[in-house]
Formats: sequence, structure tokens, C-alpha cells
Amino acid sequence: MTEERKHKFKEGSFLELLNYKDLLYQLVARDIKLKYRRSFLGYVWSVLNPLLIMIIMSIVFTMLFTKKTELFPIYLMCGRTVFEFIKTATDKALGAVTDNASLLKKTYVSKFMFPMSKITASMVDFVFSLGALVLLIIYYSFKYSRSLFSFWDLGIVIVIVEAYIFAMGLGFLLAALNVFFRDIKYIYHAITTMWVYCSAIFYNMGSFYDKGAKQIKEGTTPYALYLAKAIEYLNPAYIYIKQFRAFVWVPICGRKLEAWAFVDAKDFILGFAYAFLMFTIGVAVFRKSQDKFILYI
Repeated sequence: MTEERKHKFKEGSFLELLNYKDLLYQLVARDIKLKYRRSFLGYVWSVLNPLLIMIIMSIVFTMLFTKKTELFPIYLMCGRTVFEFIKTATDKALGAVTDNASLLKKTYVSKFMFPMSKITASMVDFVFSLGALVLLIIYYSFKYSRSLFSFWDLGIVIVIVEAYIFAMGLGFLLAALNVFFRDIKYIYHAITTMWVYCSAIFYNMGSFYDKGAKQIKEGTTPYALYLAKAIEYLNPAYIYIKQFRAFVWVPICGRKLEAWAFVDAKDFILGFAYAFLMFTIGVAVFRKSQDKFILYI
């Protein structure tokens, strides 16, 4: 490979990653292998863990909420799987630059690859964890004596792409901020704790709309309705969760569901808009600040 070919993409740009694609592949493979190294259950844990958590949460929240959700375990699994991918990917990307300080001080490589390798490895693990959802659907297929799989299930590829691009952008942003402000990880932990409760993972939006309708009928300010609209349009995680459920959970339940469960064109427009907006912001901040990393790591 000639020197000209090797440095085809501009130094410091996002596309410079392609000059080091072999190293990026090795970093992703390393992260995946490290997760399962010396693990008795190995890949099985990626399936067993979400299943166990789903069982516990299903029991608890089914008892707590008066408004029942159709096939709640599948509903819950869809929401939790998508949110955990975004949270895990960005958590790992946050410390990607500082954790590789020794390598960055020894040689020059594209700094973008460190957060991206963490996010890509998390995406691969996310795909592995879908095995738990498949087993859950198989269980209910036997229970109801009919196949609950459908052609619409393939639509989750769209959601994976959207969530991956969004997580990548947020990961780049967090990785850059963490170099200069080391307490960003504690702030982000607090944010994700609040974020999970604003993403309708274990409750459904019908409760908010019912409460909002009741408030309007009583002549009071419909705060519940405003909150529902804020979650639906201002929370990217919920947008991806809603789409995921629309491809997996909604076809199983059919048309008996309420309007809040269905998606339309605006949901996909918003999903890609948030993904590319966050990606653009993340890449811009990371690229502008990367030359200063060496002074702080």
C-alpha cells in the first residue's frame, strides 16, 4: 500500500477512520472477546440476563400499574433492549479516549476510532441480546398456538441504524467532554437515571393520555398531556423504542391497541433527524477538540 493511498483521508477528519479500519476491527473484536473471556456462560449470559430482568420487572410492574399493557413482557423487553444499547454504548464511549491515553501518547492514530470501537462492540452485543426477545416470542407463540413472528420484524434494522448513529454522535460528544471534565461521567449517570424514567420502558403512554383527557374534562391544565407530547417528540430514546415496538410488539397485538402505540412517517423523520443531528454535533465537537486531548489525558 503506497503512502498516498494510506493517507487518502484528511488527518483529523471522521473519515480518517477508514485509514485505520483494520485497527478499528481489532479494537471491536477485543472488546467483544474481553466481555466473554473467562465467563462460564459466555454468550448465553447476553440472552439470560435480559430474560431474568424482564421476568422480575414484569412481575413487579404488572402488580403496580392498574392500566394493563397487552403482552407486557414483550413490550417491556423491546423498550429495555433498545434503551440498554444506547446507555451501554455511550457509557463505554465516554471513557474511550482517556482509557487509551498510553496508546495516544506513543503513536498517531485516528482518535475517533476509540469511541467508535466501543459503540460498535455494544451494537454487536445488542444484536446478540435480541436472542432473548426471540426466545420470548417463541414462548408466546407456543402459548397461543400460532406464530407471532412476522415480516415486520425485519424493520428493526431501521431502528438499529438510527440508534447506532445517535449513540455514535452522543458517544463522540461525551468522550470529548470527559477529557476536559472528568466528572462528566457522574453527571451523565444522573442524566441516564432520569432518562430511563422518561422513556416509557415499563409503562405505556396511554396512562398519560387518559390522565390528560381527565384533566381537560375537569377544566384543569392538562399537564399529563404536555408530558406525553414532550416524551413523544423530544426524547430520541423513546422514538427508537416506539419504532422497535411498532415492528415487533404491535403486529402481535393487532389493531386493538390505542393510537399512541402506532407509528407514522413523522416518527421515522424525527428518528433520523435526531440521529444525524447528534452525530453532526458529536463529530464537530470531537474534531475541534481532539488536538488538545494530549494535553489533558
